Amino acid sequence: MSAVLWLLVSLPLGGGALLAVAGPRVDRHAPAVGVSVAVAALGTASAAAATRPTAGAPLFAGMEAGLAVDGLSAVMVVTVTAVTTAVLVFATGELGAEENRRRFFGLMLLFAGAMLVTVTATTLPLLLMAWELMGATSWALIGYWWRRPERAAAADVAFLATRTADLGLYLAAGAAVAGGVGGLRLDTLTAAAPHWRHLVIAGIVAAALGKSAQLPFSFWLSRAMQGPSPVSALLHSATMVAAGAYLLLRLDPLLAADGWAGPLVAWTGAATALALGLVAVAQTDLKQLLAASTSAQIGFMVLAAGSRGVAAGTTQLVAHAATKSALFLAAGAWLTALGTKRLTALRGAARTYRTVGAAFVLAALTLAGLPPLSLWAAKDEVLAAARAEGTGLYAVGLAAAAVAAVYSVKAVWYVTRPLPPDARSGYDTEQHGTRRIARTTPLPLLTLTLAAAVLGVAALPGPASWLRRLVGAEGEPSPAPWELGLSAGVAFAAAGLAWWRASRPAPAPGAAVRWAHGWLGLERAAQLAVVRPVRRLAGALAVFDDRVVDGAVRQTARGALAAAHAVRRLDDEGVDGAVRAVAAGTRSLGRWARRPQTGLLHQYYAQAAVGFAVLVLIILLVR
Repeated sequence: MSAVLWLLVSLPLGGGALLAVAGPRVDRHAPAVGVSVAVAALGTASAAAATRPTAGAPLFAGMEAGLAVDGLSAVMVVTVTAVTTAVLVFATGELGAEENRRRFFGLMLLFAGAMLVTVTATTLPLLLMAWELMGATSWALIGYWWRRPERAAAADVAFLATRTADLGLYLAAGAAVAGGVGGLRLDTLTAAAPHWRHLVIAGIVAAALGKSAQLPFSFWLSRAMQGPSPVSALLHSATMVAAGAYLLLRLDPLLAADGWAGPLVAWTGAATALALGLVAVAQTDLKQLLAASTSAQIGFMVLAAGSRGVAAGTTQLVAHAATKSALFLAAGAWLTALGTKRLTALRGAARTYRTVGAAFVLAALTLAGLPPLSLWAAKDEVLAAARAEGTGLYAVGLAAAAVAAVYSVKAVWYVTRPLPPDARSGYDTEQHGTRRIARTTPLPLLTLTLAAAVLGVAALPGPASWLRRLVGAEGEPSPAPWELGLSAGVAFAAAGLAWWRASRPAPAPGAAVRWAHGWLGLERAAQLAVVRPVRRLAGALAVFDDRVVDGAVRQTARGALAAAHAVRRLDDEGVDGAVRAVAAGTRSLGRWARRPQTGLLHQYYAQAAVGFAVLVLIILLVR
């Protein structure tokens, strides 16, 4: 059955590579080819999930390229291929004929293929290769419109930030080799010598947190919004940012091998879920709100990984993948139709385009964690695992869940407001709108939205037990009835309060009144609580960078320049002078050697006689 597994990764990687290098004549067929490859990969992933194949091939001396589909990766391969298929179907109607569609669909397939290798890799060298390919293709996709400098710069920021964190995987690989882990299999990393195992864990945690945009690496994700909407939908849901959380869930035994790793990961996830949730509340751009919420929602998965909640984190990952991809597709459809993604300019969008609006509202309420939708049950699984580790973690996670309800309801409030008197007044603020929704939009959007709503069934008591057995986590705690009720009450209370404050009639103008009115108060609170402190910290770091880091670099450059001048003088005056002196001496000796060569025989005899006499004299003196 290894052929199924090789086919699973070869379809997107091979098809993507061929499309990416194909000629212009293939461009018109690229969408159909891309979708066909994705559908074939989805069918192969379903077969692989049912049969659980393994495969391997020699890679380096003593190491192999190992692939396997077990319970956890079976869930992931189906999720990745399903979301990829839906996003590519949506993209067929979004890209115009003037776009390089073969390059776009080729890169998207390569991106998804790299994620498939990541989730099925059983050895660290193969994981590293897939990790690198995923980073490279994400850079190319974020900067897809590379002729616009701001988009290319955003791709560079995202690439450099994640690449810096990715160095942790190389540290982990080196430490594993030094620690005596033969073959670098992921399931044998716990066998590293204790002092090397700390470095293995530290490297993997750093790489995972960077890839998943967790604190302190979360800043790069907002820059990734410069890419096309299908890229954002895929990157923020089932690939890239999910890769780090998946790696932490996969290596749960390694995190548990040392006492410090689990709490560090759990608290990082909880802090990110709360802090980036507040950042999302402060956003005025729909895609930036969704980007900040991605970091926050991934934080729940990281919290689950640090709390040994593998099944809980997996449920959260799958439900979030469907929810967030649907939200990004809806935001992309509105951006194309209305030419804006500013929340204040999107008033009436859900009423104008009702299919997209209904899908967006349902997906946003799912993101809010309202029962009985999927992320409510998934978050309760995560919070149950957190409560088993400590009350503090549970409290922070519950607060982050309340904030999730606020920023989700904020998005719903704006897009469902009645149409302004001039329905076109706020539109076309960023680009020209087409005033229509592509025919390929409703099917993938509604499919993902329906999945987002019902996938929480996997977190209910019966299905949750099945999922725990599937991923080998039978001992995980289940949420108590009071926990389910408490989280539901908190979500409804936060959502209702947010809606009430936003819907209050506008009173007389004034600073104190504006503070209390609607979203301005909530956004102001988020600004004071998170955004301003983060900006001040960023400013302090910028000053440190300018005065200390850049100063050290400049002094180093000046020293290197002075050393280069000294070396040049030594070369010009010393080495070159010595060479010139040797050359001059050689020329003088040559002139002296030519003087006796007159061509007269009697002079040669005379010279020979003198030479013979000198030789005899030397012999006599020496003796």
